[in-house]
Amino acid sequence: MMSQMPRQAALPTCPSCTEPLEATDRFCGACGFDLSSPPPHAVDSPTLTMSGRGAGRGFDGAPYTGTPSPGTDLPQPPGAGAEFQVRGVPAARAELRDVSHNAAGAGSTRAPSAGSEVSGLAQSDAGGHGEPSSGAGAPGGGSPQGGAPMPPGSPAPAGGQAGPGPHTPPGGAVPHGGQVPPGADGAPAAPAAGQGPGVRFDRPAEPEEYPLQAPDPRVAAEAVKVCVACRAGRVDDDGYCENCGHAQPRERDHMEQEAGPVAAVSDRGLRHHRNEDAFGIGRTALPDGAPALVAIVCDGVSSATRPDDASLAASQAASRSVLAALPQGTHPQQAMHEAIVAASHAVNALAQEPATAREHAPHQNAPACTIVGAIVTAGLLVVGWVGDSRVYWVPADRSSAPARLTEDDSWAAQMVAAGLMNEAEAYADDRAHAITGWLGADAYELEPHTAAFKPDRPGVVVVCTDGLWNYAEAAEEMAEALPLDASVRPLHSARVLVGHALDGGGHDNVTVAVVPFPAPAQGAGSA
Repeated sequence: MMSQMPRQAALPTCPSCTEPLEATDRFCGACGFDLSSPPPHAVDSPTLTMSGRGAGRGFDGAPYTGTPSPGTDLPQPPGAGAEFQVRGVPAARAELRDVSHNAAGAGSTRAPSAGSEVSGLAQSDAGGHGEPSSGAGAPGGGSPQGGAPMPPGSPAPAGGQAGPGPHTPPGGAVPHGGQVPPGADGAPAAPAAGQGPGVRFDRPAEPEEYPLQAPDPRVAAEAVKVCVACRAGRVDDDGYCENCGHAQPRERDHMEQEAGPVAAVSDRGLRHHRNEDAFGIGRTALPDGAPALVAIVCDGVSSATRPDDASLAASQAASRSVLAALPQGTHPQQAMHEAIVAASHAVNALAQEPATAREHAPHQNAPACTIVGAIVTAGLLVVGWVGDSRVYWVPADRSSAPARLTEDDSWAAQMVAAGLMNEAEAYADDRAHAITGWLGADAYELEPHTAAFKPDRPGVVVVCTDGLWNYAEAAEEMAEALPLDASVRPLHSARVLVGHALDGGGHDNVTVAVVPFPAPAQGAGSA
């Protein structure tokens, strides 16, 4: 690369009329300009950030080629401090400006070389006056350099041939690090008050703390739901994505609950758009301290209005009724009967609500559902039902025969009871699942069914809707689908049974509760 030869210094000129000046002049002999007055502020203009691209030259006149090698000290501009941006040196948007000093023999700036990205802005020396500088100076007096900033790439002004100035010691040598030690001959003095160094930050200083506005509790309460499918659309009030139209999973699409040794699982299934089943489980204690387990399962009637609300209301009312009656000494069978009545009243109340009137259509009935429940105490098993949901008994010893403990309120059951069809023929008919008993305002009459049993061995009670027993209708099929460790792992067993129904097709909502029956005391018999 070509080396740059030192240029001879030009005589200083008057900033007003550009008349040559002597070193000792205080006033211009041509126009009378006061050379001791501070120079006018130069008009600022946007500058270009030095990015290190191109083959520019450093402050010592040596070529600059880009990223410095490891371990190399970078040359610093005089008075610029430690914050100076070149490629490879982190600094926040620092911008380098070429500085012109008015000391003797250094009256103007060095012209930028081709490819460099440095803009020039003329400034006076540290004192801001045209005083001669001590050091190895050239003959002639100094004058402040004012005027407009020099654009990048423009030629040097006339008479502005630069030579060794106050920033460079005699001979042009620059100490290691690129700066002249303070106090040495030719070293610049400290900048005057109000004048910055050669590096300027365009970015304003940021405050130490930003004031934070308290969040609006109304906005925080109304959290926006995002679609689980596209992850972009907002979910509307109907549960569908406004972007892709995907139906969002509802809270009741899959539910699991465990209360001590009793557990229940409910699933929407594979064909229905919502889960219209509901359940309620719990445990309490009888007046003598003996434990009691409760499981209630309800199935909404799809042809009715608001079947999901009906099943939920019935299951909650029945569970509360049983759990409140048993500790007061009510017999479990009577408590089950009262629970079914309470559930019926809760479903009947839905028919009077405005929401039912808005959704009611001529072909729909009032809200309705079926109900089935079981109460397990020491040596006693009580079941109750209205509709076609069922209770199965599966002994822990699988060598014993399982049994179905309920009779359906359905067309098929009536045909079998009347002797008109056998069970296989009746349930193969399209009218098999038409129910003849349910909870609802339009029910013919409420006839709760209850039954009490005293098993003589431990086992498991399975309480379920037709979404499960459609795939394990016979008691033997239900026993085969139930895991062997159901009495110690009720939640796992309930999941297995729901999976059995889904594997079979999942045409309906599936709900099942698993209640272990403990070993009875010696001398207890069956009933």
